[in-house]
Amino acid sequence: MKWVLVNHAYFFPSMVTTPIQRLLEDIRLLSATNFEIVQAVRALAREVLGDVSEEVKYGGIVFSSPRAFGGVFAYKEHVTLELSRGADIDDALGWLEGAGKKRRHIKLTSLAQIAEKRLAEYLVLGRQATEKSD
Repeated sequence: MKWVLVNHAYFFPSMVTTPIQRLLEDIRLLSATNFEIVQAVRALAREVLGDVSEEVKYGGIVFSSPRAFGGVFAYKEHVTLELSRGADIDDALGWLEGAGKKRRHIKLTSLAQIAEKRLAEYLVLGRQATEKSD
């Protein structure tokens, strides 16, 4: 087996983890439900938007396509989909929360709420709102 150089140290490939993998493992250890919700939101973002990249930032997983437009964040009791320009969205469905200048979020406590709160539509709206702010 070949060694892999990571940050000036050598590891076996099976030992190498990305920041996203480490964050997901932490979430899984704290809450299996939150882990499942985070994974489902990530999968939905890829399914709906296609060209989404991810990075660990601000304690969660930030989505970009091509600019950062939001992300998924796990807390003790819930998960949120955060939309960077959520305040610019005409929220006809009424699921956005928050009162900041730009950011809004949708709180999730179960997998079923992903469909119930129509996250697919909000992901599209969130990316569009960021693109319009250029």
